[in-house]
Amino acid sequence: MDFEWYRSFCAIYKHLSLSEAAKSRIMTQPAMSQHLAALEAEVGEALFIRTSRKIVPTERGKELYSRVAPLIESLESTTHDFKSASLPSMAVTKIGTAHEFFKEKILPRLQDFPTCTVTRFGTADVLLDQLKDEQLDIVVTPKKYPIPGIGFTKSMVEEFVIVAPAALDVPEVRNPEEAERWLSAQPWLSYGLELPIIRRIWREHFHKRPLIRPIHVIPNLHMILNAVASGAGISVVPTYMLTHEPESPGYRILWEELKVSNDIFLAYQLKHKHVPHILETLSLLQGVV
Repeated sequence: MDFEWYRSFCAIYKHLSLSEAAKSRIMTQPAMSQHLAALEAEVGEALFIRTSRKIVPTERGKELYSRVAPLIESLESTTHDFKSASLPSMAVTKIGTAHEFFKEKILPRLQDFPTCTVTRFGTADVLLDQLKDEQLDIVVTPKKYPIPGIGFTKSMVEEFVIVAPAALDVPEVRNPEEAERWLSAQPWLSYGLELPIIRRIWREHFHKRPLIRPIHVIPNLHMILNAVASGAGISVVPTYMLTHEPESPGYRILWEELKVSNDIFLAYQLKHKHVPHILETLSLLQGVV
């Protein structure tokens, strides 16, 4: 007796079609027919009745299936469980971060991560809510709130600068007031209507609110940088996005002294801080950023 005859018999019984049963077992139809013929010869009687449209199990075929199917399924399940138990389990770390940060800082080092990773992109507030609800294990965030059960470790300082098209005619300014008037008259590209980071520059360097309205809102810093390089306007981007650009990327930094900085934190569940794969991923992220 060949064990494969029984597996083919069960497949035919389930599909009531030689061709479909052959597909399910990744076999040719003639090979499937040979298995059935061999099994019927062994048991000494027909197991199916062939009609013009399909095949129908005989009473003897039904009886054989009721006895054989549970044994086949049990054997296959045992083999699968035994194989799974012999493989090392791989932990999964769920990381939340901004799309741009992931591309520039984490993606180049992804091969060094000790676990499987599942990454989610979003704003700091959304990602911290997901961390609080245990949908994430670690969040890379510029915001730090007092959240029960959540720890924060300072990881790096990111700097933001104003960038403009390389061909833009930029005047020499003698004081911050002249710089502010000229900047206010330019077409601006912003990550959001609330002018994130742009407001920080105005508050820290000009001590006022910006009286500007963005001409384009693009919620992706890489696309904003591309738009600046194509001449669409000026904007603010983090300096870590500029380190790998070609020598003549089509943009220039305006008045680097007007830069502002942000602290970047790694947020995590305090109760998971000493879980080995979480601790190792935190350490690796600390080195990455």
